[in-house]
Amino acid sequence: MMKTLFLQAPSFEGFDGGAGARYQMRREVKSFWYPTWLAQPAALVEGSKLIDAPPHGLRFADVAPEATQRDLIVLHTSTPSFASDVKTVRALKELKPSLKIGMVGAKVAVDPAGSMAACAELDFVGRNEFDFTVKEVAEGRDFSSIKGLSYRNANGSIVHNDERAILHNMDELPFVTPVYKRDLTIEKYFGGYLLHPYISFYTGRGCKSHCTFCLWPQTVGGHAYRVRSVGHVIEELKWAKQAFPQVKEFFFDDDTLTDNLPRVEELAREIGKLGITWSCNAKANVPRATLKVLKDNGLRLLLVGYESGNQKILHNIKKGMLVDVAKRFSKDCRELGIVIHGTFILGLPGETKETIEETIRFATEVNPHTIQVSLAAPYPGTFLHKQATENGWFADSNNAELVDSFGGQIAQLSYPHLTHTEIFQGVEDFYKRFYFRVPKIASIVSEMLRSPQMMKRRLREGVEFFDFLRHRGGEAAH
Repeated sequence: MMKTLFLQAPSFEGFDGGAGARYQMRREVKSFWYPTWLAQPAALVEGSKLIDAPPHGLRFADVAPEATQRDLIVLHTSTPSFASDVKTVRALKELKPSLKIGMVGAKVAVDPAGSMAACAELDFVGRNEFDFTVKEVAEGRDFSSIKGLSYRNANGSIVHNDERAILHNMDELPFVTPVYKRDLTIEKYFGGYLLHPYISFYTGRGCKSHCTFCLWPQTVGGHAYRVRSVGHVIEELKWAKQAFPQVKEFFFDDDTLTDNLPRVEELAREIGKLGITWSCNAKANVPRATLKVLKDNGLRLLLVGYESGNQKILHNIKKGMLVDVAKRFSKDCRELGIVIHGTFILGLPGETKETIEETIRFATEVNPHTIQVSLAAPYPGTFLHKQATENGWFADSNNAELVDSFGGQIAQLSYPHLTHTEIFQGVEDFYKRFYFRVPKIASIVSEMLRSPQMMKRRLREGVEFFDFLRHRGGEAAH
């Protein structure tokens, strides 16, 4: 087995590029997701090491000594971080020309040829679901025999091997939490709506929904929801509970854990026996009876992608969601005591000034405990990117740029009736109108008064949030 380093390379300060992130960017309140997509192959490769530079505050000079002791480097990359990651590859090759260096992630999965052409120093790309592809590289197999691999041969030509079949028996994958224990400082990972410290991992891959903007199902995970057995998940939870006694919450990062109602109920009942607090991603259509089972067995919070309060936009993005159903779901969660972190997107196809107003009113009505408002992000490989290209919706000719020079999101989509500047400014208006309401302020203050730890945390997040608004104001002025 080659001495292998799995690397999330240094990038923008505060930039969350981990593959667990819904979007790769700096957020309004600093947060970091676990690099689970790198930890999974790291768990397969004996003797490997994982370095997640951004949350640990590591620069290239910190990473280089470890990297040069290795034979193989595997970087996770994304559209926003790709240019920076290429610089890291070149710098590593300059320090140690014999290194084999490859990249994985949605960016290289959808454009392996273009990615390799952009970096002559890159030896290979692991396409799509790359866990066992990378394992076979680390085993020293001939590149020509490895499915799912694109590589540069001895003549310098780029070769694309046959696709690797997606994994159906997810229990074949080892636990990722031992890699977290070995290589990560878990206190470095936090989110504004999760208890701290938290741990996240997947119980399955893929999402049966076909949301046009969603990156992972359209590039790496696929639309078939393939799951680990409940027993396999429970064994990892037992291991992690013992290994990380300080953890206050487990987050299941499946695109939509509630896609399979019988399974999520079975899983919840088994989790309930462990006395664990947990949370997950959910669609706003979970029946009340299922919600009650989840709540009764330790569920604290659901991360819910509402996206929009306008029904036509939800149809346009193939969300498969009815506004009235989402309202009823939100009411059920409130009554059952389930906390909701709601996510919304401005600038999706069909957006107008009126629909932005409609979504803000919808958000205040369903009233999640916390929210995230994002700009529509047309990532390459998604149907939204295809639509934007065909319809000329990109705000500038360089449509590869999704973040600014600081790693914050850019409004890339623009319509004849709604400019990218208006969409960009809509985010700030949304946040202010949602949070600067007397009931919401009272709720947050009450939460802070009940817990000194929460008081300290919310004050820090408040400073970060206002810095975010100030930065956005400067960007808008340009």
